[in-house]
Amino acid sequence: MDIKQQPSAPSLMANVVPVILSGGSGTRLWPTSRKKFPKQLLKLNGAKSMIQRTVDRVTHLQDPILVCNEEQRFMIAKQLQEVDCNATLIVEPCSRNTAPAIAVAALHAISQGQDPLLLVQPADHLIGDQEAFQIALDAALLLAESDKIVTFGVPPAVADTGFGYIKVSPGSGGSCSAGERIERFVEKPDLATATQYLSSGDYFWNSGMFLFKASVYLNQLQKHNPEMFSHCQQAFAESVLQAGAVCLSEPLFSLCPSDSIDYAIMEKTNSAWLVPLNTSWKDLGNWSAMWEAADKDLNDNVQWGDVLADDCERSFFQSDGRLIAAIGVKDLIVVETKDAILVADKSRVQEVKSLVARLEQQGRTEHLSHREVMRPWGSYDSIGQGHRFQVKLIKVNPGESLSLQMHHYRAEHWIVVSGTALVERDGEEQLVSENESVYIQIGQRHRLTNPGCLPLQLIEVQSGCYLGEDDIVRYSDNYNRVQEVRA
Repeated sequence: MDIKQQPSAPSLMANVVPVILSGGSGTRLWPTSRKKFPKQLLKLNGAKSMIQRTVDRVTHLQDPILVCNEEQRFMIAKQLQEVDCNATLIVEPCSRNTAPAIAVAALHAISQGQDPLLLVQPADHLIGDQEAFQIALDAALLLAESDKIVTFGVPPAVADTGFGYIKVSPGSGGSCSAGERIERFVEKPDLATATQYLSSGDYFWNSGMFLFKASVYLNQLQKHNPEMFSHCQQAFAESVLQAGAVCLSEPLFSLCPSDSIDYAIMEKTNSAWLVPLNTSWKDLGNWSAMWEAADKDLNDNVQWGDVLADDCERSFFQSDGRLIAAIGVKDLIVVETKDAILVADKSRVQEVKSLVARLEQQGRTEHLSHREVMRPWGSYDSIGQGHRFQVKLIKVNPGESLSLQMHHYRAEHWIVVSGTALVERDGEEQLVSENESVYIQIGQRHRLTNPGCLPLQLIEVQSGCYLGEDDIVRYSDNYNRVQEVRA
């Protein structure tokens, strides 16, 4: 099936729709990045997260399409609201890598009666020069409008073994002098090979950013991977709109093969071109990259949070709350969170991913979420626990509600610290103000709401023979989570 291409808009730039991919888990930035709250959502030593900075980079274009997973959708929606971004969220029920994610974004764009140019960007990259980014985008527009699939290659500054590389065919640009035809993609090399790539001048770092027509991408996917195309098409056709997000059909999307755009299309098509991105660029994929990108003191140390460093050099320290005190260390990564501390040699940060895999194999939870767990309505922090009891600090945003629920094995005692709570128990409602409390019996249907315009904070004391998060029977929920087992 050939997808009909729409006429070009008078201005090519006006026809560009950003597609932001937010599906990664960022395991190499553990313990700050967790599976349920990954690196692109973190506000690392700044007022904005990586996903917010990515959105800021494309505010002059059309409203973006953002592809994410179910676990992150409400947190992403909140962060987009903070920067006044009116994005379309497409929610994947399971991860299938970048090729299917881009396909459903292209299908959505086509469904709006257009055939825009899609500017695909990961949500976790750092680009130093907006003007240089715009120059590269201008150069790529003409190639993409002529049905090329364009990627942005970064001229390598050093022989880095942490990136994939792209080899171009020298002199292949012809009349399109702003770009070169791609000869091949190569995996992350060893140091000797990376050094050869650097000296040849024919290799670029693979940035993971692309520009192409929506119809061109879909036609290429149908040609080179018809099974993936078919499953994406069916999953999108059966999608539903929930809380303003396009939610793909789980039974259909789960059948889709998992593959990256590089393998599924770029290595197979004859239409792959590269445009140089001549600016500082970072894939903030590990702590060494974070150290390189951050501002440093006179001894080349990065100090975020409560840190005292004496006679230290070329090290990265990040404290989430507790004091980090270091004396006489060099080339170290020290990252403190409420429930875990990472200490690593800076040259071995790639091994953090293996450490996270070990946590998962051992059945631990530190790789999944932080001690403070974000929820659509706010957050909860497990501040203390013991035999048959657990204490949480619960924060509920103004106007938000937890689900109407019941527990089989635990009772709860709520003490309001600040704000006012509207508490429903077995159909009866009461307002609970600061320094007041309320008791929830085992088996009692209950709901917690913040009816005010200020955040609500309360201490929840749980007691019972079982205190797991799966002891929830949910009857109704503002966030379509009735079948789930989360608070």
